[in-house]
Amino acid sequence: MKKKFYPDYLIEILFFAIVTFEIILLLAFLFPPVIGREIDFTSAYQPRPEWYYLWIFWLLRFFSTDMVFIGGIVIPLFIVGFLIFIPWIERYIGWKLTALLGLLFFLIFLIGTLVEVFYQ
Repeated sequence: MKKKFYPDYLIEILFFAIVTFEIILLLAFLFPPVIGREIDFTSAYQPRPEWYYLWIFWLLRFFSTDMVFIGGIVIPLFIVGFLIFIPWIERYIGWKLTALLGLLFFLIFLIGTLVEVFYQ
């Protein structure tokens, strides 16, 4: 006798899908994953950004509290705007100067990130 997809194979597929889902749930409840690091409520809170924002953290050290807007908003937006408009900027200032500015911005990112990572 020939089996049809519906209902014969569909029932088998659904049965094994449900059994697999139940096994995954059982394993998840028996062996819960460790999520993140433990929080020490007795120490002072020190916010740390992700690695890709560390260069802005480093850049803020060069500005006083009155000028922090420049280091935290204006300069990063200028760099992002430069990266977005590279095709049009390159037409006016040439590819050598564009590459030099891009390298300068990359070095600011790299140096700022490495300084914040290794000198804390």
